[in-house]
Amino acid sequence: MKKKSRMAHSFLFSLQFQEVGKVVAVIGDEDTVTGFLLAGVGHRNADGANFLIVKQDTKMSQIEEFFQAFTQRDDVGIILINQHIANDIRHVLKDYNQTIPTVLEIPSKEHPYDPEQDYIMQRVNMFLGGGL
Repeated sequence: MKKKSRMAHSFLFSLQFQEVGKVVAVIGDEDTVTGFLLAGVGHRNADGANFLIVKQDTKMSQIEEFFQAFTQRDDVGIILINQHIANDIRHVLKDYNQTIPTVLEIPSKEHPYDPEQDYIMQRVNMFLGGGL
């Protein structure tokens, strides 16, 4: 019974999230962004695209600007960012304190996930009062 109620809750959350028209924004390397675009996450409108492909020649100021722009958009509900890119703009992420859009750090093909570097995991750990 618990499993069914969790599934129903997840389904209802998904419906609520879709009803308000929120999109997922992605800041990542080419492989990560391409994967999400192929999965149907890509979206373009008058506000622009909901993704940024970060290459070696991408300036940190451009990444910061896109992150700030995504956080200000009403249609963005989640921002996915490769952890190695998040580390480059960590000073901006530490100042971000909104719930929505939620920022989730994800691994990339070249850089594995390290929960000790993830700011969200650090905050959860602080609230729970334990080690990772």
